[in-house]
Amino acid sequence: MALKNIHFFSEDIAFTLKEKQKVREWINQTIKNEDFIRVAELNFIFCSDEYLLTINKQYLDHDTYTDIVTFDSSEEEDIIAGDIFISIDRIRENAEKFAVAERDELHRVIIHGVLHLCGYYDKKKEDKALMTQKEDQYLKARAF
Repeated sequence: MALKNIHFFSEDIAFTLKEKQKVREWINQTIKNEDFIRVAELNFIFCSDEYLLTINKQYLDHDTYTDIVTFDSSEEEDIIAGDIFISIDRIRENAEKFAVAERDELHRVIIHGVLHLCGYYDKKKEDKALMTQKEDQYLKARAF
C-alpha cells in the first residue's frame, strides 16, 4: 500500500498532526488487517466544530455537532478511498470528558473513520459495540 496516498489537512483551525508517518503506517496496517488491498486516496481534514457542523448540515442534513464525518469514495470493494473530517474542538472536549489523553482520543476517532470505510457501522447497539471493540483492538496495536 502506498503511504503517500494518506494525506492530512487542516481547515478553519490551526492544527498539525504529530507523528504523521507513524500514523500513516498504523492506518495502513489496520486496512491490511481488515483485508483491503490498498488505499487509493485517504484524506483527513482536521477542522473546528463550526466547520464540521456546516459539513454535517450541508451533506447529511444533521444539525448537530459531531467529532467525525466520513465520506466513502471507494470505487472498488477492496480498495479504500475517502475523506474524513475530524473536529479538533470535539476531540479536546471528549478527551477531557472521558479523562483520556487528547492524542488517544484523536487516534480513536481517526481509526473510527477508517473502520467506517472498512464497512463497520455504529448506529445500532450491537454495531456500536463491535466498532468500539475494533477501535480498542487497533489502539492497542499502535507501535508508537
